[in-house]
Amino acid sequence: MSTSYASLLALVAPVFAIIGVGVLARRAGWMGAEGETDLVRITVNILFPCLIFESMLGRKALLDPANVLLPPLVGYATMAFGFAAGYFGGRWLGMSRGHGLRTFAFAVGTYNYGFIPIPIVRELFGGETLSVLFVHNIGCELAIWTVGSIVVAGGSWRDGWRRLINAPLVAIVLAVTLNFTGGEHLVPGPVLAAMKALGACAVPVGLLASGGALHEFVAEPRRLVAGRVVGVSLLLRLACVPVVFLVAAKFLPLPVELRQIMIVQAAMPAGMMSLVLSRHFGGQPLIAAQVILATTLVALVAIPWWVRLGLAWVAL
Repeated sequence: MSTSYASLLALVAPVFAIIGVGVLARRAGWMGAEGETDLVRITVNILFPCLIFESMLGRKALLDPANVLLPPLVGYATMAFGFAAGYFGGRWLGMSRGHGLRTFAFAVGTYNYGFIPIPIVRELFGGETLSVLFVHNIGCELAIWTVGSIVVAGGSWRDGWRRLINAPLVAIVLAVTLNFTGGEHLVPGPVLAAMKALGACAVPVGLLASGGALHEFVAEPRRLVAGRVVGVSLLLRLACVPVVFLVAAKFLPLPVELRQIMIVQAAMPAGMMSLVLSRHFGGQPLIAAQVILATTLVALVAIPWWVRLGLAWVAL
């Protein structure tokens, strides 16, 4: 695929268009709050595990121990670095605990590691790198439920570990185990075909649900006007953090697939998980929404630029 700015923009634009459709569906009353919650549950517990399993099964890249051991470490480290950057950025803004600092740090640090990068990685680098992305995301999940939960609400490490055990993780472990033991041929063809069909729905349905979750804030745009919060979050999430990611991708001794993933992840906006968990842990969802919407809107034009720059500079 061409890596011109126009080609990369054409690749990214449909992802953001589907999020917009989710917002409009919620506004039109076609998707209520309960329906949005149901979509998220179906995506997380059925569609996404199917996508992970069928994408990872039989992938040669996962036979390399480096592609199984290093990606979770990189995912964890990059997410934790983002939390630290967000924390110090929030302090610079004058925020304090109990007045938005925790939520801001969590929102800036939690990049979108799922629904947006999946189609980009798949189209740019193919199925082998996509399979490594799912392994990488184990580290992201672990960072969110350990360091992240402590950042946003002072939660315990024990609770974080419990939440890490979920359907996507089971799918990853099962696929990796079958690959290493040569058991990928034991999965019946009809079962794999059904999982492929369900997995194909994961990204669009997840993006629709994301748009639905953002609707309540988009419906009242005045609440989103917070110049300093938006400005610093853009500076950190889409300027400073990407530089660190790309430097690491160029100079650390990492597999090619993991370098490719880091280039894409460098350009990602804040993820929806920060909005969900700020609500869950009693944080300040409005601040999370401000960070998510600002970085997502700018990411539409920033992602192609960062990916193009990253591919050229890291020489992939």
